Amino acid sequence: MIQVKICCIKDIKEAQLALYNGASALGFVSEMPSGPGVIEESMIRSIISEVPEHISSFLLSSKTNSRELIKQLEYTRANTLQIVDYVKENVYETLRKYNPSIKIVQVIHVLSESDIKKALKVSNYVDMLLLDSGNPNTKVKTLGGTGLTHNWEISKRIVDEVKIPVFLAGGLNAANVKDAIEMVNPYGVDLCSGIRTNGYLDENKLKAFMTAVKGD
Repeated sequence: MIQVKICCIKDIKEAQLALYNGASALGFVSEMPSGPGVIEESMIRSIISEVPEHISSFLLSSKTNSRELIKQLEYTRANTLQIVDYVKENVYETLRKYNPSIKIVQVIHVLSESDIKKALKVSNYVDMLLLDSGNPNTKVKTLGGTGLTHNWEISKRIVDEVKIPVFLAGGLNAANVKDAIEMVNPYGVDLCSGIRTNGYLDENKLKAFMTAVKGD
């Protein structure tokens, strides 16, 4: 069963709508240099407090310092940390010591074949990878929420070579997710803009996406 993570959750109503329609994980976007879905950490904490414990609550963070990441985790009480920028290896080690039960997810921005080697190296330190279409090398970093696809052939090679679960993100919607799953064979899929209208979660688009994921 493909796992579905609905990202850019803004309030408890969106969280409930996503879960009712079969989402297994929710994504909450904290401060970012660019991109959609950012909400205050106080709101993230409030929503997570209403989410069942068995649901994966992903805190998306652009912080690269372990002290700042731990501070965010302690405040929001998320059970999964999605690091959207690249960090030093000792950051992962510090996070493990802080709380071994927290799942660590590293985003790999798929730009070229060189990212395969990067993914393989990082996979030794984290619980999951998430393959996205951002670019941390631009003047203003784009660390997610682009609404753009990337080279799925590279993503497929990463999925084939690493030994941990991999989420696929970047420009997914009801029209292309079936092809994406068949090509890449990810553990899960993740999306934000593909199921929204005017920035808000659209139940019709969400239902169509979930139907496509199931192959119905």
